[in-house]
Amino acid sequence: MDLDEIRQILEMMREHELAEFELERDNIKLRLRKNVSLPSMPALPPAAFAPAAMPTAAATAAAAPSNAAAAMSSAAASEDVDLAIMKSPIVGTFYRSSEPGAAPFVDIGHTVRKGQVLCIIEAMKLMNEINAECDGDIIKIYVDNGQAVQYGERLFAIKPAS
Repeated sequence: MDLDEIRQILEMMREHELAEFELERDNIKLRLRKNVSLPSMPALPPAAFAPAAMPTAAATAAAAPSNAAAAMSSAAASEDVDLAIMKSPIVGTFYRSSEPGAAPFVDIGHTVRKGQVLCIIEAMKLMNEINAECDGDIIKIYVDNGQAVQYGERLFAIKPAS
């Protein structure tokens, strides 16, 4: 493997917004991991926020919603906006625990710290730990244990700590 091949891999990582890349060829093992936080800027989780317009549009489509229903939909919209959505950085198989029969790394309601292991994604016989990008509480787990996941697929919803 020469420097030009490594540059091509780095360009591919930038182009496809990959956070981690691992390659094993012949007697060479290359592992590249991108640090998502910059020293001059506060770290932001790779979160996808639900658009606030969707619940409002649904409320307006309903025939004359009551004030209570409108208040509930705006409260739900603000809750959705406050959640950090952890997405899969790679394609592979999602595992909630380190081995079959073991307790899951996290469950709904658990409080997690930044850097804590949330799950493992197996890709090409390599076990990749997926870590929390922020402190907070696990609100939702989108994927079942043993399920195949795609790049960018939702894994967890975390309500960030204040």
